[in-house]
Amino acid sequence: MEIQLKHEILFTRLPKIDPTEIIAHMSDPRVAEHMPLLTFEWDEATVAKFVATKEECWSRDGLGHWAILLNNKYVGWGGFQREGDEWDYGLVLKPNSFGLGTRISRKAIEFAIADERIPFVTFLLPPSRKNLGALRRLGATFVDEIEYDGSTFLKYRLKTE
Repeated sequence: MEIQLKHEILFTRLPKIDPTEIIAHMSDPRVAEHMPLLTFEWDEATVAKFVATKEECWSRDGLGHWAILLNNKYVGWGGFQREGDEWDYGLVLKPNSFGLGTRISRKAIEFAIADERIPFVTFLLPPSRKNLGALRRLGATFVDEIEYDGSTFLKYRLKTE
């Protein structure tokens, strides 16, 4: 007899996650490897500020970043953040969950497609990210290299209409 386990991905709000989980996640050097803006230590105060900032996006824009769960276990955070007239999508997974990026992103993009406020989604990736096949398979196209907060990023765009 063969048993197939279902892997359920859920999006929930960041305040529901134990801050020590986020601290451990964001303190892992493998996570920081592709996050040039991550130049500080994570502690309880940092997590509190981070969560408050992300929750403010929800209050202001009606959308923001989620905590991402696989079978009710925290695997990372990500979602949409309004940047001017654009909705930027970001995803930061725990290293043992890096392989879930495409599945999680597809679910988030389905959310964006259903939201009439989002005609397209942008992605900002550091040049250190060399494996961009999944992004292309989602249908995103390269826009330009941009400077953000003193770091260079590769900007991609995906139409959702």
